[in-house]
Amino acid sequence: MKKNLIVCALLLVSAALMAQKPVITFKETDHNFGKIHEEDGRVSYIFEFKNEGMEPLVLSNVRASCGCTTPKWTREPIEAGQTGNITVTYNPNGRPGNFQKTITITSNAEPATTKITIRGEVIPKQAKPTIRYNVKMGDLSLKSSSIEFGTIYKEASKNATLDYTNLTDHDITVGIAGADNYDFLTTQLSLTTLKPNEVGTLNINYAASLCPVWGEQTYNLYFIVNGEKKLTDEFKITLKADVAEDFTRLSAEDLQVAPIAVVNDGMGSQVKVNLGTVKAGSKLTHKLHIKNAGVQPLQIRRIQSTTDIKAAAGKTSVKSGKTADIKLEINNANNAAGTYTRPVTIITNDPKNPRIFVSVTWTVE
Repeated sequence: MKKNLIVCALLLVSAALMAQKPVITFKETDHNFGKIHEEDGRVSYIFEFKNEGMEPLVLSNVRASCGCTTPKWTREPIEAGQTGNITVTYNPNGRPGNFQKTITITSNAEPATTKITIRGEVIPKQAKPTIRYNVKMGDLSLKSSSIEFGTIYKEASKNATLDYTNLTDHDITVGIAGADNYDFLTTQLSLTTLKPNEVGTLNINYAASLCPVWGEQTYNLYFIVNGEKKLTDEFKITLKADVAEDFTRLSAEDLQVAPIAVVNDGMGSQVKVNLGTVKAGSKLTHKLHIKNAGVQPLQIRRIQSTTDIKAAAGKTSVKSGKTADIKLEINNANNAAGTYTRPVTIITNDPKNPRIFVSVTWTVE
């Protein structure tokens, strides 16, 4: 009898502790757009959720299963009892037929990951080749001048394609320049000589394991048309990708000893820093402190900032219980009087908060 009372008491304590954590509850986790027409363009749906826990809820990451789906979400902490939303946008261009896309939400709630789904059917548009291939590069015509890879895990690779055609009345030749600059990009053209109205495909493989950069990145390739190598915007193809770590592969034991990033003594993925007032044309420096409150070493993968903020970490590996400085240098040489707010993103191997968003504000007088 006494043992049963102890077990009941432990269960009650455990339940009470769980109740104190944030709890994310969605009105619905699956939305069907039904039939949508490709020519009508992007469609969006707003998923609403509520924090039914006791502590503030913070969404550290919202990741779609492919680059055709773009999520935007409430980034401020959601207090207990308050609501937030995630707007999911799907681009049907060039994607006829049925679709089902999953969006994974990572937060400080219990459990740490939640998934929502969009689905529907894209009715293809009936378009003439001159409309479908409306990007001109000399004699070459393309459907688009950009490729979105979306999220690519560091241990994986991803393929993407881009169609091109010859809408002239004579043969043309094509080639690709710029891929040799990147070991992680492999390109292949299905046709290097195009007869009138022939369609070719540019195939690109992005091997994230060979890419030295983490996070969001942009690279440029260039089409060579009729042997003319012009590295200009007219012939430029823009590639965009977001290289991330796949934390879903970690076991429960791995998570228990994982690193925990704490910036300026604040837990979570949102940090605000106000640097006060400075004179125009002056340089301002500030140090952020990032502590490893976990067990395994904390790796600072990358620090992304705008052109008027130079950010650098004193060390990129932080042992358990230790702290590293991140130096910020703000250059006001071209800033007029006023208040400025700029983002700084710190990418680490903390599985709960892999990206910490620092909002830096200062006033120029």
